[in-house]
Amino acid sequence: MTKDECRMPKEGAAARHARASAAFGFQKFGVRHSAILFLFSTVWAQADAPRGTLPAEQRTNGKQTLAAVEKLKPLTAACAARIESLLGRPICTATIVGEDGYVLLKASEVPELQKARIKFSDGRTADLREVHRETRLDLLLAQAVGITGLRAVSFGGARTLTLGQWLCSVADSGTEPRIGIVSAKNRRIAGTGAALGIRMDEKSTKDGKGVRIVGIASESPAEAAGLQEDDILLTIAGEKVVEFRRVHDIVNKRQPGEIIDVRYLRKDKEESCRVRLASRTKVLQNWEGEDFANGGVSLRSDNFPEVLQHDIPLLPTDMGGPVATLEGKVVGINIARVDRVTTFALPVEAFWTEAQQWMKEDRHPPKAVPAE
Repeated sequence: MTKDECRMPKEGAAARHARASAAFGFQKFGVRHSAILFLFSTVWAQADAPRGTLPAEQRTNGKQTLAAVEKLKPLTAACAARIESLLGRPICTATIVGEDGYVLLKASEVPELQKARIKFSDGRTADLREVHRETRLDLLLAQAVGITGLRAVSFGGARTLTLGQWLCSVADSGTEPRIGIVSAKNRRIAGTGAALGIRMDEKSTKDGKGVRIVGIASESPAEAAGLQEDDILLTIAGEKVVEFRRVHDIVNKRQPGEIIDVRYLRKDKEESCRVRLASRTKVLQNWEGEDFANGGVSLRSDNFPEVLQHDIPLLPTDMGGPVATLEGKVVGINIARVDRVTTFALPVEAFWTEAQQWMKEDRHPPKAVPAE
C-alpha cells in the first residue's frame, strides 16, 4: 500500500454504493452513446458511399423513353431532311410537305438558297429551287431538284393542345427523336427589329464622313462579318451614313436574316463586307451573356403572328423540323430556338393553307396570255 493510498480516508458503505451506481450508469450511457454513434456513422457512411450511375442510354432519352415515340418516327424523322452548306455544314432542318420534293424550312437561315443543298434520310442529296419566301412567317417553300417518292408529313390541328401535353420532335437534322411538353399558350410574338450588334459613337467623326464603331457584341452579325472597334461606317445597304441614328433606322426596317452590304473605313483604308442581320433580341441576349454556353439561339426569334411554345431540347440547326403529339398528329414546324428551355413552333393553322396554295400555283402556273 502506497503512502497516498494510506492517506485516503476509509470509504463508507453508502459512498461505495453511490460510486458503484454512478459507474454503472456511465457504463449504460456509454453503451447507448456508442450505439447511437454507430448508427449515425453507418448512415453517414451510406450517404457518402458512391452510388452507381445510370447507364448512358438512360440519362436523357433512353430506349425505354423513346419506345413510347417509336411509332412517330414515320411522322417526324422520316418526314424531315437536313439543309446543309455546299461543304456539308448543317444549317437547319426541313419538313417534307410534298412527295415531289417540296419542303418547308426556316427562311432567315438560308438567305442565299443557291449556297445550300438538301440531304434526305436515305442518303440522297439535291440542289434546292426557291418557290416562295414568306418573310412574315420566316418560312421558305423550296423544291429538291429531281427528287420524287418522298414521304410527306400529314398535319393535324394545334389549337386544341393543352399546357403540359407531350410533344415529339426531331434533333440532329431530323435523325434523333426527342420529347417535351407544351409550355405556354399559343400567342403572337412581337418583333423588336433587326440589329448589327454594334455600339456607335453618338458624335459624328471630325471630317463628317461616317459613324465610328465603339463596341462589338459577342457572336453578333457584326463580329461574324469581321467588323471591329474603331471601324468607321460609310454606307449601310447602299446609303451614306453620317450619324448613328440613321444606322439604327436603316437596320431596324429590315428583317433578321437579311443580308446587307456595309462599306467602312479601317486605318484609312476603305473596305466592304456583307452582314447577315439578327434579331435585336438575340443580340441583346449575347451582350448580356444570356446566350453563352447554351448552344445558341436562332437569328430570328420574334415577330411571329402566332407560336406554339414547347420545351423540347433542340438547337438552331433543328429549326424547320416537324413537331407532333404522341397521338401522331403533326401540329407545326419548329421556327425559333429562343433560349435554353424555349422553342417556338409555327402552329399548322398559321401557315398550311397558304403553303398548299404556294405549291398549287407552282405545280400549275397560269398559262401565258398570248400577245395581241
